[in-house]
Amino acid sequence: MEWADTFIFLLVVIISCYLLISSRKKQLQKGRLPPGPTPLPLIGNFLQIKPAETLKSLLKLREKYGPVFTVYFGTRPVLVLCGHQAVKEALIDKAEEFSGRITMPSMVPTFQGYGMGFSNGARWKELRRFSLTVLRSFGMGKKSIEERIQEEAQFLVEEFRKTKENPFDPTFVFSRAFSNIICSIVFGKRFDYEDKEFQALMVMVHKFFWEMSTSWAQFYDIYSNYLNYIPGIYSKIYDCMDIKLFIAKRIKKNQETLDPNFPRDYIDCFLIQMEKEKDNPGSEFIMENLVANILNLIFGGTETGSSTFRYGFLLLMKYPEVQEKVHEEIDRVIGPNRVPNIEDRRQMPYTDAVIHEVQRCSDIIPMNVAHMVTCDTEFRGYHIPKGMIVLPLLSSVLHDPTMFKFPNAFNPENFLDEYGCFKMNDAFVPFSSGKRICLGESLARMELFLFFTTIMQKFQLKSLVPPENIDLTFQESGFANIPPFYQLSVIPR
Repeated sequence: MEWADTFIFLLVVIISCYLLISSRKKQLQKGRLPPGPTPLPLIGNFLQIKPAETLKSLLKLREKYGPVFTVYFGTRPVLVLCGHQAVKEALIDKAEEFSGRITMPSMVPTFQGYGMGFSNGARWKELRRFSLTVLRSFGMGKKSIEERIQEEAQFLVEEFRKTKENPFDPTFVFSRAFSNIICSIVFGKRFDYEDKEFQALMVMVHKFFWEMSTSWAQFYDIYSNYLNYIPGIYSKIYDCMDIKLFIAKRIKKNQETLDPNFPRDYIDCFLIQMEKEKDNPGSEFIMENLVANILNLIFGGTETGSSTFRYGFLLLMKYPEVQEKVHEEIDRVIGPNRVPNIEDRRQMPYTDAVIHEVQRCSDIIPMNVAHMVTCDTEFRGYHIPKGMIVLPLLSSVLHDPTMFKFPNAFNPENFLDEYGCFKMNDAFVPFSSGKRICLGESLARMELFLFFTTIMQKFQLKSLVPPENIDLTFQESGFANIPPFYQLSVIPR
């Protein structure tokens, strides 16, 4: 049997080499794809792209091939977009053509094509439209959700007070606060910070982002076509089973107490719609899509905001002069006792600029979630075929030297004009851009401002090491940028 296995393997290698070389020649002859480094059979651009440094490798290739180029992840061609102008032309000017989504191999076990995050066509449009309607009906963008965030901010302040100026790691304190806002919409309740099941959920969500950002996940995403032939390799991919079990328990509880006339949360609304469409064989309102949608909402509503906050606090301790200016503006506009509200933002240009600069520098999803071309399209003189993977490097937009005065430094002046007024920048795309922009962008903006101003109103952040010794290096940089773990003290003001 061994000789047969060897023969089959060699045959696969030979055929793959032939197909890759043949395809590459045809594409070059017809001028179909943008130029890029020449791929090798089977391994594509393995020599140019280090799996542990995918973003860094792609940015280096930009120096030679320009803002639009093609690389090969194994045998799969990938269109890479760098800088504000190229990303805008694709995601905004050709929004429909570049609105497709592809599930990267490392995330297939978790989503399996379901949910609004990684689906396409009618499924994506229907689930996104429904979810946006439900989020708005439960207060997103309205006064009611502002009050909910203000309330959660006070729980967060109380957690900080409990530390009594002793050093602590803020990682899961932040994740519980941010998660409670989306949980109040999805599950109809907030969780106590000491709730063991809730704490376990936060650990699992953090682990997911961590696992998806490791060098192993990046390596697997590039070479999954071959790695899947290795026995047992698929079991190494994180599948979020524990999180799904948590969600399944909540769904079951809702099913047992559901009143179609009085929906309490997102789950109720989805279950009601499921019942309405139970006789429709093509309905997208099925249990698999409900679970996947909740995963999308929890991931988007928890880890991205809390990671931004963790990195932001590190930046404020690294640059204490910025923290001082924020304190001064809060004292002048809000004072020491009044609860901050979203209207305060209009009178707080410096604080608003700091929050935006924190988001820019934290660069949470640096390579965006992979897009896919929905139909054959012309782009910058090239013919991009339907189904091609697209990586719009958001990091290259957020650090575009043509758009930011200080592209590679933490400096709030990137969002201030010459008179000290807040100035939005078109290259500010931490929530992505175009038709696939983050569903909860308005909610996230409100959370960041209210949580930030409430904490800074009450506390001074104190590092355990001198500012010059604070290391801002991300622990992992792949699907997400994972901020380093650290401890700090918070001193009541």
